[in-house]
Order: sequence, then structure tokens, then C-alpha cells
Amino acid sequence: MGTATVGGVRLHYDDHLPAGRTDPEAVVLVMGAGGRGRAWSLHQVPALVEAGYRVITYDSRGVPPSDPGGPGLTAGDLVADLAGLIEHLDAGPCRLVGTSLGAHVVQELLLARPDLATAAVLMATRGRDDPLRAAAARGEIELLDSGVELPPRYHAALQAIQNLSPRTLDDELAVSDWLAVFEQSVSGGPGLRHQLAVQPDPARLAAYASITTPCLVIGFADDLVTPPHLVAEVARAIPGAVHRLIRHAGHFGYLEQPEEVNRQILSFFAGVPAGGLALASPR
Repeated sequence: MGTATVGGVRLHYDDHLPAGRTDPEAVVLVMGAGGRGRAWSLHQVPALVEAGYRVITYDSRGVPPSDPGGPGLTAGDLVADLAGLIEHLDAGPCRLVGTSLGAHVVQELLLARPDLATAAVLMATRGRDDPLRAAAARGEIELLDSGVELPPRYHAALQAIQNLSPRTLDDELAVSDWLAVFEQSVSGGPGLRHQLAVQPDPARLAAYASITTPCLVIGFADDLVTPPHLVAEVARAIPGAVHRLIRHAGHFGYLEQPEEVNRQILSFFAGVPAGGLALASPR
């Protein structure tokens, strides 16, 4: 683990190197709002390292122990942090994987700094908010601003209902394990509040027509936070993007269905050489 200071912002990161490889190509994993980079270490980091990639995870601005985000935090700020980290670690051009807010940051990086990316995987992403998702974001921000702290048990149950698929929720043993995890990982505070305020501009969907980096866009069939139709809009907006929908997965599909998610990522990356020209689509 290490700490990089980019643009005056301290970012905590972990750099995983494959054994026996010299100068491996890097993959940078970008987590969603309030999420720690270490969440990738459960499934995606081991699979990518085994495939021979250098894998970098980090805690974005607003997620401790990285510096806190402040009022007015923008997607551009988070893009600048990501670009600065890639350059600081001499990791570019690299492959990128983002989920939720992390995917939004990645797709904005593809416009602002395409020189830093050879391929990108965008999971549970969107190019706009619909009325329900916008209301939910505003409501969560208002809850955080109120200072009210939900009881951990209630918070855990709410997280499970919002982020997991019906198949997982109906599995009593599995959901018990998830509830225990959620109860021990209650997040909040100003960092999350400022990240939640970073919402996509509806006009950006048109801008994504200028993305030239090969992209795989993954939606999760049971995602209530970022429903598949919003993900599909991003896939249609990016020229040549590959679109996949993973069944029996909610917003945390990369944790619910890690084998299929990893298969899609590795298959897609295998078809995109270091130069960034896609050779084949994953099946």
C-alpha cells in the first residue's frame, strides 16, 4: 500500500504485481461512491493478477484514508485525481475497470485523457439520472445532512434490498452473510455526501459519441440503483461498445456474480492489445 499526492490531493492506493512478469500492463480499478478500493481484492484483483496484469486499486477523494472531498466536488475533480494517480505510478496507458460512480469517472477520463487508456470496462454505469434515481440521491444526501444515523441493523437490511438480486435475497444462508458484512461496514459522513452529489449531466450521453477507447459496458439484470436500461443507453452512445447483461445480479454484481464478471473482463481484455484496437468481442 502507498500514498500518492496528485494535484495536492492525497490518495491511498494498493499496487499488485504478478509474479514472474516484467513490465506488466496495468489495470486500474475504480470503485463507486463511498466504496473502498479493497473491495476489489475479494474477486477481481486475484483474477487479474493471475492473468498477468499489474492491478492498482485506490480510495478515491472522500473515502478515508484518502483526503476528504469538499463541497462542490465534481466528476472533473475525480477524473483529475485518477489521471494524476496513473501518471504518478507510471501506469499509463492502462486498462480501466469502474463500477457505478467509478464507471462514470472512467468514461469521463476517456474523453478528457484518452491517452491514458487502452481499454475500459464500465459496470452499472449511466449517462443520466431518471426521476426515481435522482430523488433517491437527493434523499440520501438530505439524510446525511440531517445528522440522523440509521441503526446498523436497519442500514444493513436496506443495503441488502437495494444492492442484491432477488436470488441472493431468497438464499437465507447467503443473505445472512451479506447482512453481517453490511452491518460492519456502515459508511457515511461528508466524504460520501460529496460523492453522492456528483451526478451525471444528461448532455454527456451525446458527448460519449466521441469516445474512441474500446469499451465493454456491463449491466446487472436486477440492479435497482442503476437499472439496465440506463446502462444500455451508455453502451449505445459509445461507438463500437460491447454490451453485456449479467443475470441474477444487483448493483453489487461484481461481488454477487464474480466468476461471470471476471470472465467478461478477461475475455474483453484478451481481445484488446496494448495499442487499444479491439480484436474480438467477449461471448
